[in-house]
Amino acid sequence: MSIISLMGCAEAEQSLTVTASAYTSTVGETDSTPNLAAWGDTLKPGMKSIAVSRDLIKLGLTHQQEVRIEGFDGKYTVLDKMNKRWTNKIDIYMGEDVKKANQWGKQEVVIYWIDQD
Repeated sequence: MSIISLMGCAEAEQSLTVTASAYTSTVGETDSTPNLAAWGDTLKPGMKSIAVSRDLIKLGLTHQQEVRIEGFDGKYTVLDKMNKRWTNKIDIYMGEDVKKANQWGKQEVVIYWIDQD
């Protein structure tokens, strides 16, 4: 895992290469409350949000953090966290589009965020 930052700046952009998969708000992928994220947010199709592995929270990718994902338009918001078994990983929320999530599969991406500390 390598993190790149611009030291000496008030706000330093961080970047990290992670494994990215996709998830949907369907009962088969989560639990009986598929639209309820781990921090209590309600997920809705069309939202640009991600779930992060818990090791990434320590790096500043915590609740409500905005993230850019290389190859994707716009910013995504961290609204969910993944099971403890995952490390160096994000899940990109794809609403209820299971076919799109399956087509995405698993890929390596670079993510960027502004360190707020």
